Amino acid sequence: MTNILKTPDGTPISRFCFGAMQFGGKADHAASHALYDACRAAGINFFDTAHAYTDGISETWLGEFAAHERDNVFVASKANFGQGAGRKNLVDSLDESRKRLGMDFIDLYYIHKFDADTPFEESFEVLGGFVDKGLIGAIGVSNFAAWQVVKAQNVAAKFGAKISMFQPMYNLVKRQAEVEILPMCVDQGIAAVPYSPLGGGLLTGKYVGGGAGRLNEMPMYASRYAPDWMHAAAAGLVEIARDVGVEAATLAVAWVAKNAGVTAPIISARTVEQLQPSLAALDFKMDDALYARISALSPTPPPATDRLEEAS
Repeated sequence: MTNILKTPDGTPISRFCFGAMQFGGKADHAASHALYDACRAAGINFFDTAHAYTDGISETWLGEFAAHERDNVFVASKANFGQGAGRKNLVDSLDESRKRLGMDFIDLYYIHKFDADTPFEESFEVLGGFVDKGLIGAIGVSNFAAWQVVKAQNVAAKFGAKISMFQPMYNLVKRQAEVEILPMCVDQGIAAVPYSPLGGGLLTGKYVGGGAGRLNEMPMYASRYAPDWMHAAAAGLVEIARDVGVEAATLAVAWVAKNAGVTAPIISARTVEQLQPSLAALDFKMDDALYARISALSPTPPPATDRLEEAS
């Protein structure tokens, strides 16, 4: 059973999370504030940022927007992406993030990625100390393999700490999390909060019509979503969306949210207009038949044992 994480005033976190990575980047101050307000109007109280996002502007603006209602929102941030999970970076990152956010307390704090050079004992002794001191409410990890999470969880327990949230990549054309990550989260009672439900914009359908975006502008995304079958799946999703009478983005987010192992998909956008199809997924009811139809657009990953005869 997944632990129920709550805002400081005791309200459970919302079914969707908003990722503030665009604050200070593709979204200027006015657009960022409007995005925050649109999320709150839709009932979202869960916001995600990171030390690395937009040179600290993301944290700074999110803290500014939430300042008047701090107890009503759940804020997650992550340690400095490029400096590992050692004691110094965790301490320095948290200190700087708290200052940027203008918050003495951060609801959840992640290790942003696995650090093979730092023993888990060092990381989780520090993170457990943050919880004990009331600097953070809970611990998370991002971009780990399932075995790394389970190993880290066992180490964390030595310090009276635990991992409460995990942030993997997951969408219709990136389904590896189904093999071990999501089942592991269910088994361990860890909230799974996947990022990129729209596949870097691929699953909005805009590239089907020759549109531009991250896949054209950023080599990382171009490489991540390069295979032709992924683009064919996106085109197929557009066709299904036309049949259903909704935006492809709505279906993409609702598909991620329907997985029983998912706690809250992380949605994001540059403008409120761009955000609306993702917000619409909050109220979209996806039945099993539609879920199966969409799932058939991309390959189901084989089980971890690769014994296909045992897959069901």
